[in-house]
Amino acid sequence: MTIMVRSSLCQVEIAHFKGSYKCVHPCAVYRMIMNMLCRVGQIRRCAASLSQTLNQVAASRQKHTLPDLTYDYGALEPHINAEIMQLHHSKHHATYVNNLNVTEEKYQEALAKGDVTVQVALQPALKFNGGGHVNHTIFWTNLSPNGGGEPQGELMEAIKRDFGSFQKMKERMSAATVAVQGSGWGWLGYEKESGRLRIAACANQDPLQGSTGLIPLLGIDVWEHAYYLQYKNVRPDYVKAIWNVINWENVSERLQIAKK
Repeated sequence: MTIMVRSSLCQVEIAHFKGSYKCVHPCAVYRMIMNMLCRVGQIRRCAASLSQTLNQVAASRQKHTLPDLTYDYGALEPHINAEIMQLHHSKHHATYVNNLNVTEEKYQEALAKGDVTVQVALQPALKFNGGGHVNHTIFWTNLSPNGGGEPQGELMEAIKRDFGSFQKMKERMSAATVAVQGSGWGWLGYEKESGRLRIAACANQDPLQGSTGLIPLLGIDVWEHAYYLQYKNVRPDYVKAIWNVINWENVSERLQIAKK
């Protein structure tokens, strides 16, 4: 509709689309306009509130959390003592999780602003903390107080096919893991293209799949925080001991998933 003001009569004519007119007092028109503006303001406030709520929900769903262990900190003794497990899980892994969440928030802000420079600058932190979270989440499930011994079934057959024997696989993976310079991980992975098992080592917290394309099945953490309080600087003793708590059922399950 169209509003026309006739100042001489102190009246307002509201023209309807059909051509008919109705005279309305200016005060009534003012109230109508203010009511309309008030409703528009309410709609905008509701939309802003809803948007904020949705963003908060989305952010809360995207936040990473420290996974619970399925065993007590002291359950892997005497091979890995409780103090190491407690510090490793509740302090070191928790730090990776917290820093990953902070970094992802900064990255989303940079993405929203279209700030490519900041996005690129955040990549190392995403890789380091994201890798730390991914690697440790696998690591805890690779261990069990009921672990050790030898794998069974399809996993054992794959190990024999690709390495000759279980003992040879252990020796090769142990050697590759001990040889990591500084901090890093030794891995048994699955190569999707060939359908074969492979051994690899990654520096720092570089994730296996993101670095090599191999799907992680079994990881051994050789950062010093994983063993120093018990084994001091004798990494080979730690690597030798950890085979006593390897959860081969978990490794077998990972192989089955990787092959799908």
